[in-house]
Amino acid sequence: MKANYIQTLHPIAGKINKNISLEKYEEIKEALLHVLSYSQPTHMQLMEEMYSQLKNNFDGNVQWYGETVKLDLEARNIITRTKSNPVTYKLVKE
Repeated sequence: MKANYIQTLHPIAGKINKNISLEKYEEIKEALLHVLSYSQPTHMQLMEEMYSQLKNNFDGNVQWYGETVKLDLEARNIITRTKSNPVTYKLVKE
């Protein structure tokens, strides 16, 4: 059976993001949104937390997929970067 793929978006207009497995996208997205549901981490903290959640059960590089999905969720206006220093990430409020 052929895997389903999703063309991810990039928050910078004109840039193309990656075409990745939908199953991996959903797994990373769930972990990323879970982290942001209880914290407002820096980039490094976000990637470390996702890695600690997924390292034993994820087939692939958690940080690479994490970055790809993070950019996609930014482009879809689901998460956003703060203007603080250092930059942190948070869920966009409806």
